Amino acid sequence: MATRKTPRRKPAPKPCPDCQTGQISESFQVGARRKRISDDRQEALCLTCLGSGEAPTD
Repeated sequence: MATRKTPRRKPAPKPCPDCQTGQISESFQVGARRKRISDDRQEALCLTCLGSGEAPTD
């Protein structure tokens, strides 16, 4: 009797410790001469995971 091998699944990727979604919110500067920081926030790409939302494997 032959045994069947079951396909192995990859383990679920760990979420990024900085963002969990691939995007973070940052403050930004406004103005031509006197760059003042705005109270508003804008979405930016997470530089730790490069937008994938998964923890880097190093």
